[in-house]
Amino acid sequence: MKFNSKTISNIVFVIIIGLLLYPPTKVYFIRLVSFSPSTITEEQREELVDHNWNLKGLNTTNIDFNETKDKVVFVNFWATWCPPCIAEMPSIQKLYDDYKGKVEFIFVSNEDWITIDAFYKNKGYDLPTYNILSKVPDQLVSNSIPATFIIDKNGTIVVDKKGPADWNSDKIRILLDELLQ
Repeated sequence: MKFNSKTISNIVFVIIIGLLLYPPTKVYFIRLVSFSPSTITEEQREELVDHNWNLKGLNTTNIDFNETKDKVVFVNFWATWCPPCIAEMPSIQKLYDDYKGKVEFIFVSNEDWITIDAFYKNKGYDLPTYNILSKVPDQLVSNSIPATFIIDKNGTIVVDKKGPADWNSDKIRILLDELLQ
């Protein structure tokens, strides 16, 4: 059987599509194209108007979002079945390892603890994870995941990122350091 260049191109195309559909490869490619998120321009930043949000701690204590006032907060909505969420998790874990205790990290999922715990054990993650107990503040509502917000000490949303990102970038570390001062 003789292969011409068109046949070879079609075979390569089918192989690439197949690899992109295969979850581990899909996560790898998503990770490759994830960049550091941008901050919201000062004119477009919104102050969080409602802190009345209760969360059930799955591997940590429950939290009333009012407790985060006067703190820098990193909120991430995610799921174990979401390839873009999985792709950004290693960078989030590294950021969490260096900033826990300084920044309030809140990882929100609607999955049960058994599912999340198995995922964390398999990947070596230990992020403080919560289920929602009451209405999410309107400014943090998203129709897609991952959805990540960084909120300053005044309750102003400075980063609003939908989709995967490289959270362990110098840009985000500089931002967090500035917000913590």
